[in-house]
Amino acid sequence: MDYLRPAAHHSAELEIRKSRFICDIQPVGDREEAIRFIESVRAGHPKANHHCWSYIAGVPDDSHQWNCSDDGEPKGTAGQPMLNVLRHSHLGNICAVVTRYFGGVKLGTGGLARAYSQSVQEALQRLPTEAVIATLTITLTAPYNLTGELEQLISQFNLGDCQRHFTSEMKVIAKLEAHRLTAFQQALTPLQHLITLTIS
Repeated sequence: MDYLRPAAHHSAELEIRKSRFICDIQPVGDREEAIRFIESVRAGHPKANHHCWSYIAGVPDDSHQWNCSDDGEPKGTAGQPMLNVLRHSHLGNICAVVTRYFGGVKLGTGGLARAYSQSVQEALQRLPTEAVIATLTITLTAPYNLTGELEQLISQFNLGDCQRHFTSEMKVIAKLEAHRLTAFQQALTPLQHLITLTIS
């Protein structure tokens, strides 16, 4: 599955009824990276009242990679509304932290949910994104006299993370963009009895 993720850190600030809401968004590779980012935002705003957060630490549709926190706000008024915005954005590998400096005017539960949602929406509007292309790990095994043909395939299909192993045969472990698998298999057809393809 191909999807978009943040290309860089981005932040946006709103003032709603005298409270400041600062939304920081960061690309994250996994849950641990998301937690580190949340802690870094918390450290950067030690006097703030709340640091509410939500993240999708992998592909957008993998609910095992979702998490959120209200950080002391009334239950369900911050983290979940923020996560809903992230889910509807269809972005992956994303963490959002909304830092609130309380301005003295209570917003009520509905007002809080709207404020936290709006904060994330505002930051997403100008967020730079980049594509994440789904890849497969493939292994190619061939006799040494086909080294030239293997190198041509590597170049033609722009195989990434290539590892070459020289044993009794030449073995290449690499990443192939998932959507190019059929074309790759077709390119191998004339040599299929000589080159072994394994997909893991």
